[in-house]
Amino acid sequence: MKTKKKALILAAVALAAPLFAAQAHAAGGLMTIIVNDPSNPYWLTQGNVAAAEAKKLGYSANVTASKGDTNTESQLIDTAITNKSVAIILDPANASGSVGAVKKAVAANIPVFLVNAEINQEGLAKAQLVSNNAQGAALGAQQWVKDVGSKGTYVELLGAPSDNNAATRSNGYTSVLSQYPDLKKVGSQVANWDRTQGFKAMQSLLQAHPDITGVVSGNDEMALGAIAALKQVGKLENVKVSGFDGSPTAVDAVKAGELQYTVLQPVATFSAKAVQQADEFLKTGKTGAKNEKQLFDCVLITKTNVDQYTSAFTLSK
Repeated sequence: MKTKKKALILAAVALAAPLFAAQAHAAGGLMTIIVNDPSNPYWLTQGNVAAAEAKKLGYSANVTASKGDTNTESQLIDTAITNKSVAIILDPANASGSVGAVKKAVAANIPVFLVNAEINQEGLAKAQLVSNNAQGAALGAQQWVKDVGSKGTYVELLGAPSDNNAATRSNGYTSVLSQYPDLKKVGSQVANWDRTQGFKAMQSLLQAHPDITGVVSGNDEMALGAIAALKQVGKLENVKVSGFDGSPTAVDAVKAGELQYTVLQPVATFSAKAVQQADEFLKTGKTGAKNEKQLFDCVLITKTNVDQYTSAFTLSK
């Protein structure tokens, strides 16, 4: 009898589980969204889109920013746990340094969904959704060669070393540009995805290499800083600058002929998708995706097609 009674209880629990899940979802809950720095339009869009999607699906949303600092990120994860978040959407501050923060959330039974950047450990986050940075960089580099030509000297502005995207994009550029032996990279500097740092790095690089013909940049903000520095010394007409992100300001710069191109990251698409997969996981225990790591292809924006992107960072583009 005891065995039969136990079996009936277990069966009842199994039958009730989907109901409990549905009730929990129907009641909503808090999704914590942690971006890097909303002063950058890319990360601002990331947070806004994720929050809007969460609210559309019946959740409340809290958007916070780590500013790329792992200590701040860890504190924000603690707050998310204290606030009983049902899921965390996280743009990790550091490929290795963010692993501990993700582990804390997982230990608190809060599923984590990573966007934009990866961490150096699989099996912790339920999903890692990022732009196909290698594809985007190669796409951009091919256009850059068309604009600059197969001869000349150039410099490179690099993103934060703690972000795997910086190396992936740089390697993507190199995979194309190395095919042209008369295109020579004469210098590079880290500018940490930042416009002001891009401006200062460009000033320094110009002092060392005044006759360069091009600038390859890991993102739009650094490229816009470089453009400002080149304008200051009257050299922008002779130097071709590339971008990466597809920010509205960069799109305007492409229209104005100041930026050769920008590579549009589908940030709105994968930010919304991360929330949708979180919702699916909370309902069913599965994300609906085949793999934890998911790549989203980028799109090249040049003066030829820029009028199609009057509003960058949208789901429709």
